[in-house]
Amino acid sequence: MKGFVKNIVVIALAVLALFSGAVSAGDTIEKKKIEFLIAAVENLQGAKFLRNSTEHTGKEAAEHLRMKLQKAGDRVRTADDFIRLCASKSFLSGKPYMIRSSGGETITSEEFFREKLKEYNATVK
Repeated sequence: MKGFVKNIVVIALAVLALFSGAVSAGDTIEKKKIEFLIAAVENLQGAKFLRNSTEHTGKEAAEHLRMKLQKAGDRVRTADDFIRLCASKSFLSGKPYMIRSSGGETITSEEFFREKLKEYNATVK
């Protein structure tokens, strides 16, 4: 009977180890997606990031989003969480963030980030 219990414990530990490895791998993938999204806005050429009606460069936007991500802590586990909780609207005013291209077209940052996430997912399959 002792051998049976020992085997069950070993199997349970192995399953837990595999599960925790899968979670870590998933976390790493999601972190890469989030960094890809931030880099996408950081590297925009000639575009402006509009936050509470104030224009910011892509670099300034990236700094702000990294700060919001850090403050969000464990609430952000996925790229979708990042878009929803950090990159779509102002926490203080509730106003949506916007991105204005160099050609003058303006879209919500949520649209921009969702499209970039689709691009990322299409290339990583």
